[in-house]
Amino acid sequence: MQENLIKNMVRVGVVTAVNKSERKARVHFPDMNIVSDFLYILKSSSFIPEKDVRQKTEIAEAHTHDLKISPYLPNVNDKVLCIFIPCEGGDGFILGGI
Repeated sequence: MQENLIKNMVRVGVVTAVNKSERKARVHFPDMNIVSDFLYILKSSSFIPEKDVRQKTEIAEAHTHDLKISPYLPNVNDKVLCIFIPCEGGDGFILGGI
């Protein structure tokens, strides 16, 4: 029974839709042939600057490169690792890409 509990808590699926403003995505689980409701996407570390703002990095004086840093958001068709709270109708979360 505990093996089934863990198997249903941790799942691998493929993203079918992304809501960037709410940081949520829907995931298809091929082994069960179901699509989740929108799942929360874990936030990236707080040191990452605002999404889609151009950044620069300086390697040496007068030597710079443009740099763009964005918090993690999966794209449609990305394979992701998800975890669910083990209760009836438990919420799920996208931990990250695989």
